[in-house]
Amino acid sequence: MSDKRGAEERALPRPPRPQGDYAPAVVAPYGAGLVLMASAGMTPRRDGELTVTGLVGREVDAAAARDAAGVAARNAVSAVAAAAGGPGRVRTWLRMTVYVACADGFTALSAVADGASAALAELTPDVAPPARSAIGVRALPGGAPVEVELTALALAPAGDIPVEDR
Repeated sequence: MSDKRGAEERALPRPPRPQGDYAPAVVAPYGAGLVLMASAGMTPRRDGELTVTGLVGREVDAAAARDAAGVAARNAVSAVAAAAGGPGRVRTWLRMTVYVACADGFTALSAVADGASAALAELTPDVAPPARSAIGVRALPGGAPVEVELTALALAPAGDIPVEDR
């Protein structure tokens, strides 16, 4: 694979537009030129449309849910990167929570969440993986099978966020 193609494959989607009254990502001063970043919960949307809907273990199989978790994670990284000034500003992924809307008895939550972890590794190969939780739930917005939230430390955007000692 050429370097150009690899870069294209790692390219982030545009940050998703909120589907309600919230910010896609927030930035808070942390100290020493760093900011704490948190994404909103991101579902597997492309161009504002869910790529798949349904309960994992019923309408959606584990492989499709894993792929959907990757799309959702790409959206979360995109939101964080846009707020930080680019993915290269992320220094540490702290936490990732992957919610899986699943049928009763579905327990392969970690296998689904592995799709989100793989997306982070692909998009930010020089940043260590975060602590992660995979949580089964009854339903997610719009009937999405997965939702991903990220928390990170990033370099403070130049001049945008005053970092104060507290």
